[in-house]
Amino acid sequence: MSRAPKRADGRIERRFAALRSEARGGLITFTMMGDPDIETSFEILRRLPSAGADLIEIGSPFTDPMADGPVIQRAGQRALKAGITLHKTIGLVRRFRVEDDTTPLVLMGYYNPIYRYGVEAFLRDAGDAGLDGLIVVDLPPEEDEELCLPALKAGLRFIRLATPTTDERRLPRVLTNTNGFIYYVSITGITGAKGGATTSVRAALQRMRPLTELPFAVGFGIKTPDQAAEIARVADAAVVGSALVSAITDSLDENSAATPATVEAVLDLVRELGEGVRGARLEASS
Repeated sequence: MSRAPKRADGRIERRFAALRSEARGGLITFTMMGDPDIETSFEILRRLPSAGADLIEIGSPFTDPMADGPVIQRAGQRALKAGITLHKTIGLVRRFRVEDDTTPLVLMGYYNPIYRYGVEAFLRDAGDAGLDGLIVVDLPPEEDEELCLPALKAGLRFIRLATPTTDERRLPRVLTNTNGFIYYVSITGITGAKGGATTSVRAALQRMRPLTELPFAVGFGIKTPDQAAEIARVADAAVVGSALVSAITDSLDENSAATPATVEAVLDLVRELGEGVRGARLEASS
């Protein structure tokens, strides 16, 4: 049996503890930094908690995003065109912390930009800015010395993905050195694809829970409040990404620039998703 190393509680642990005390699942939202421009993306970021986000994943765009579907790939291209960099993303985290020191922020991205930044410098700057954790989709457990172990030493949580194809032999290795929460990918595919059935998600979580005390967040393919609510009945949190990025895309003008409707389009959907998630656990326990 593989147990995640114990660490002093941080924002992520405190937020999941609060969710447990409220007997409900959480809502984790994804937003790509720099999409469709840097200031609009920051306005979305700073307003997500008041709209209903319990935790926030911030995307750092990369030119070869192998785990992302076309919706998030296009968002990354818009962000890169707008001039976002990893340095600027960390700057946005620092700005966010001026107003909000409680909502957990997790950077989701790829290793190459961090490697180019310099691992030691990145971890120092990210921690100082107020980032709480990392999801780096192209670093397997065999490469823990590259980033995972230095991140844990620096006080950042390193969140790993588990999938429907992660078998019993592989799972303990995936869980080793993982902190914060486990991100369960409900499908075998890319972001934005059709989500997995709730029954299969429930069965997968029942199989994995005896191996770790960490909470489970389930994502990939969750698009509607009803789907988020279904996941919140069986998992500790539902993760919504592509649907929110699509809301941005649909609000843009013919030049892919933000319009007066862009920010509210995202926040309106988050409010609906939040209502679904908050009502789910109450319905299940009534």
